[in-house]
Amino acid sequence: MTIDARFHAYGRRGMVVTPDARASQAGADVLAEGGNALEASVAAAAVLAVVYPHMNGLGGDSFWLSAAPGEPPAVIDASGGAAALATRGFFADHGYDRIPARGPLAANTVAGSVAGWQAALERAAEWGGTMPLDRLLAPAIDYAERGAVVAPHLAETSAQGWNTLGDIDGFAEQFGGADSGLDGRRSPLQAEQQLKLPALAQTLKRVVEAGCDDFYRGDLAATIARDLAAADSPLRASDLAAYRVQYPEPIALSHGAGQLYNVGAPTQGVASLMILGITDRLGWPFNTDDADLVHAMVEATKRAFACRNRLGGDPRHVSAEFHHLLDDATLDALAGEIDRHHALAPDAGRTGDTVWAGVIDAHGNAVSAIHSVFQDFGSGLVLPGTGIWWHNRGAAFSLDAAHPSRIASGARPLHTLNPAMADLNDGRRLIYGVMGGDGQPQSQSAIFNRIAAQGMSLGAAVDAPRWLQGRHMGQGPDNLKLETGWSPSTAAELTRRGHDVAWLPRHSAVFGQAGAIAIGSDGLIEGASDARSDGQAVALT
Repeated sequence: MTIDARFHAYGRRGMVVTPDARASQAGADVLAEGGNALEASVAAAAVLAVVYPHMNGLGGDSFWLSAAPGEPPAVIDASGGAAALATRGFFADHGYDRIPARGPLAANTVAGSVAGWQAALERAAEWGGTMPLDRLLAPAIDYAERGAVVAPHLAETSAQGWNTLGDIDGFAEQFGGADSGLDGRRSPLQAEQQLKLPALAQTLKRVVEAGCDDFYRGDLAATIARDLAAADSPLRASDLAAYRVQYPEPIALSHGAGQLYNVGAPTQGVASLMILGITDRLGWPFNTDDADLVHAMVEATKRAFACRNRLGGDPRHVSAEFHHLLDDATLDALAGEIDRHHALAPDAGRTGDTVWAGVIDAHGNAVSAIHSVFQDFGSGLVLPGTGIWWHNRGAAFSLDAAHPSRIASGARPLHTLNPAMADLNDGRRLIYGVMGGDGQPQSQSAIFNRIAAQGMSLGAAVDAPRWLQGRHMGQGPDNLKLETGWSPSTAAELTRRGHDVAWLPRHSAVFGQAGAIAIGSDGLIEGASDARSDGQAVALT
């Protein structure tokens, strides 16, 4: 298998992997100037917030795992809670029996991303970081002000969502392409056109001048709150002012291949670890991509997702049962339910659009971070005073008063986001992640197995054909999708075991955009970006 050099690289002085080559380069430039992995991660995240707006932005959330060499990771939970006004009664009064997915009522949780930058820089200072914020945000400001070429994936996503998003306040004005000539209406973005975001450039400059806290408790916060209220979002200035980043402990799994880490509630990180914990107990040989591997992973996924959907949600609301999902007894019992020859009916899935960005610096400091506005372009609501588009993570809340992911003041909904890290038995530290809602845990599991059990290079593991059990972004049939490249005999055997198999093209966006970086005990760093994205693995040699 030949991997394009853009997507697979080796170095000794650092590595940056993101789904957009411009963001990867921005992070690598920071490393080259002596910045550390967290500082490079902030620079890359800021560029992604400009050039990859369909997946993330200042109006979104993020989760970070960061670790110095030989130390376990620390978590930054920069996810926002629900507005004080966002109650079950609020949505009932607006005529809804479920939270809308788009528009101002979907913009009902605080955006934590900018606070996440600040938290990351505070930890970066503990690692000796001294890079000023103006240097780190300079590339993002430049792209917003002077324009960024629209990447193919952004253009494709713009076209797919235009009928849904085009009429939402401010969306067409900011993310529209050329005038279509039909009643002066704008058209979707086109690949290779220049996207300029002047209002967002001014917002980024304000963050540089006044600090990240201004987004929540300063003049910038006042402008944001005014625009949100004018659009009929339930968010108010008091919600922004009350927001604080959380620093929970990571969750961990002892696996046959090493020690695995992820982020706990409100993310689905527990499901990602459950899949690997369940399959680790089956005792089947997983040293090749075959029907046994896919069947085992899919059956483990169904059980992990059933637990996630029933028990996952705000950390304040989850039950004691949730905290025991990674216990040996729980994983043993779930593994014992799997029939090697027969498939279980699937459970309902979740949506989500996301970017994973990873950095390892010359000192071995590692950062696995994931940023998101939930669905494509989030709620679609663009705030005129700042150019910020607000996420719709609050659409994942339940209006069921007994559900652990129920809507309530300050509550955080169940997130699909989950950055991963592992300390492998062979001495490597691995960071990895995937975008794509329910596809995140599934592709994480596939990539981890290929690296840890099959001995694939990171480039081969990320590039190899994937599967997706369930709907893509909540849409389409609830079947087992195989990416072209699997053998017909594997598909036939999966069908025989009861899976509803459907084929999709090679490198389809349905299978998400992954990335991975590993550093060995000898200091050699390997990185892999995904040909399904517009990204690049940028190495410092």
